[in-house]
Amino acid sequence: MSLLQEFKAFAARGNVIDMAVGIIIGAAFGKIVSSFVGDVIMPPIGLILGGVDFSDLAVTLKAAEGSTPAVVIAYGKFIQTIIDFLIIAFAIFMGLKAINSLKRKEEEAAAAAPAPTKEQELLGEIRDLLKSQQQK
Repeated sequence: MSLLQEFKAFAARGNVIDMAVGIIIGAAFGKIVSSFVGDVIMPPIGLILGGVDFSDLAVTLKAAEGSTPAVVIAYGKFIQTIIDFLIIAFAIFMGLKAINSLKRKEEEAAAAAPAPTKEQELLGEIRDLLKSQQQK
């Protein structure tokens, strides 16, 4: 099998396609969350803290000199990224929790199938005896 054929077989599998769709949706979701945090959550928090703009919070280690940019530690952007992560992690947690509860309900429904009654067991034994006698 050539390398191209192997790649086609690999790429055509359902799991790979599902994963690709998940990555694309995840990237789009990440952009939405980043916008939500940066444009909706952080401005009121900054206002409550005295008009602080988190994206501007930074420590300058070395000032800009000529065409050389300043060296800064942008901890405000880091705080914003942490909040992005927490929101995404919480959304994933809630999604998995919902999926797990659905699986649990299915398992409970399957496990709750009633055991055969004594009469059903006896009828099954009679059926098996009749089948064995017919085969002789």
